[in-house]
Amino acid sequence: MSVLFEAVVRAISARVSNCRWRRWGQWGWVVAIASCRTAAAPVPGSIEAQAVSEARCGAEFVYVPGGRFLAGSTPEEIDYAYQISAQAATDGNDISLTEAEANLRSRGWFDREPGQRRENLTDYCISKTLVTNAQYQEFVLAIGYHAPGITPENYQEQNLRVHSYDDIKPYAWRSYVYPEGKADHPVVLVSQEDAVAYALWRSQEDSVEYRLPSALEWEKAARSPDGRYFAWGNEWEDDRTNWQGSGEDGTSAVGTYPDTSLYGAADMAGNVFEFTSDTFTRDQQVRSIMKGCAWDDLPGFCRAAYQHSRPVNYKHILFGFRLVKPAVPANP
Repeated sequence: MSVLFEAVVRAISARVSNCRWRRWGQWGWVVAIASCRTAAAPVPGSIEAQAVSEARCGAEFVYVPGGRFLAGSTPEEIDYAYQISAQAATDGNDISLTEAEANLRSRGWFDREPGQRRENLTDYCISKTLVTNAQYQEFVLAIGYHAPGITPENYQEQNLRVHSYDDIKPYAWRSYVYPEGKADHPVVLVSQEDAVAYALWRSQEDSVEYRLPSALEWEKAARSPDGRYFAWGNEWEDDRTNWQGSGEDGTSAVGTYPDTSLYGAADMAGNVFEFTSDTFTRDQQVRSIMKGCAWDDLPGFCRAAYQHSRPVNYKHILFGFRLVKPAVPANP
């Protein structure tokens, strides 16, 4: 029995750290359980976590450990989203806070979000930033892929005319050249289908399996293990991201604002909406679930739980994307 008991204890010791071991006579090896603790993953954002991220994902991506996390929103969070959005909507406008909130609620902007629950994902790497114009240019030049842009007719057909076509034109590429001074801005006027094509091309170039993140992968990377509303916490802060009140009136260079999540992913609360790999069919259209929020949005839309959808062939100056890839095994 003592040999078997010792084998069991040694098996346990391989799964825990900081244990004190004592030998008590004929009973063999016994562990003082009170002095043991389970080996924990590095705290997100710590120096140790950054080192793990570099080893598992490389320089352009950040590591998101596997495990359970909080997804979705509670009624309290949805109420908060309406309140902070209404407050922002009253700034500089002749409208009361009560009226602004009533207008937002009448459109049900946040009422269709999935309820809060715990989800479980395996580990993965997500790109630190959105794919930029400069990165996307390598793709279009390499294979002669069509450059970002949209015709007036196609823009009209999409019926997403929050912005006029005159607003769209400055973002369109001339041949294979992106707009001047926008190398580090997120590429826009691309569809979800274009984003998938880019991921496939880069996979072949790097011999790595790149793809778009799922909606849950994006959400976990944005809100961190504690289920925070925004990448930085549960309270809205005006100067944290590129939103309607930031004064940008357009896209900003990736990583400009301090809206980086604990895992190290930037632009997780503003700049542009992001296509995900999750799709569904409605009204005979295949639609992509989109996460994040854009530079013309109100604060409630910038929460990690918020999501909406657009057809996979739609293009807009508010739409961009980032990639995920598998993590290098911890013990290859």
